[in-house]
Amino acid sequence: MNDHSDLQIAGDLLEVPHLLQPPRPHPATVAEFAGLARTLAAAHAAWRPLVRFDATARWYHRLRTGPGYEVWLLSWLPGQGSGLHDHGPSSGVLTVLDGELTERTPRAERHLAPGAQRVFAPGYVHEVVNDALEPAVSLHIYYPGLTEMPMHAKDESAHAAHCAAAHA
Repeated sequence: MNDHSDLQIAGDLLEVPHLLQPPRPHPATVAEFAGLARTLAAAHAAWRPLVRFDATARWYHRLRTGPGYEVWLLSWLPGQGSGLHDHGPSSGVLTVLDGELTERTPRAERHLAPGAQRVFAPGYVHEVVNDALEPAVSLHIYYPGLTEMPMHAKDESAHAAHCAAAHA
């Protein structure tokens, strides 16, 4: 019997560059958006000079846009937070660049050190706060681009989580 596997027919794929898929110019999957965030995080020289800190409110700067997505750079002084919110129809990737942040959801609390990433789907409710004594910087990618950020009352979300837990 004659074995005609793809490798025998095509040979070593690395030796046949025309068979390889070209890299996409923009991310299209959750893994690719998380990878973009890691790549941007590693490019300290590109984002660090842009960071500003504002004692009256969180500072933010749109770092980049692509087809259907936005990349934002945010700074957080100690005590600053986002309030409990979701991102409407947008999915997202949050990456901590410097300092530490705390993410609170109606069910959990996570301490996020530099390099930590959180990936979330549309409707994900959370609050991000700088509970530390040092400033923090984070990178946020939203797909599609952020068009709304509905705020949630903390007591309503806590009540909903309690009810869900009681019925589980």
